[in-house]
Amino acid sequence: MLRYLASCLLILAVVCLSGYYFFSDYWEHRFDELIARQSRVYRLDEKLVWSVIYEETYFRAGVLGDAEEVGLMQVTPLVARDWARETGLSEMERQANENIVAFLSDPERNIQIGCWYLEKLRERYRGRPAETAMMLAAYNAGPSRVEEWTRDSDAAAISENDFVERIGIVSTKAYVSSILGRYRTAQSAAPRR
Repeated sequence: MLRYLASCLLILAVVCLSGYYFFSDYWEHRFDELIARQSRVYRLDEKLVWSVIYEETYFRAGVLGDAEEVGLMQVTPLVARDWARETGLSEMERQANENIVAFLSDPERNIQIGCWYLEKLRERYRGRPAETAMMLAAYNAGPSRVEEWTRDSDAAAISENDFVERIGIVSTKAYVSSILGRYRTAQSAAPRR
């Protein structure tokens, strides 16, 4: 009887672990096609965008943040309205002004605007050794904070590690470090099929 119970528990554990693995894989990669498409448009590494979404919302499309951020990439209403205005598409601008939550809850639009904003931030730091870390810190805490944290140094020469150490907001430092770690791991992993 004890052997039978132990065997049943072992089988149940294997089934549960297998289900967890396959569900996690599905959950974490269900937006890969959208991420790849929008990453190409904005010349971003899709693994970096995936890492940002992982950190921001763990792939939950309907998340609303404390500062009114919406969706997978936690896009703010201000960024969405800037994107709509800059695209020149009056219909998009109208939709953004009418119901920003509905507008940003669409996963593809959210990823599109998030990628647009990441690229816009990256332009500020392009070619710097800490380009990616600075872009991520600006995405989380704003470009003015990045300027604040590099004010007393040559921002064009500061290393990624030195920049991360200078980040003066604990949650932003953790955010940037976590995304960079996940991104570097994803870069070195075998490609998905």
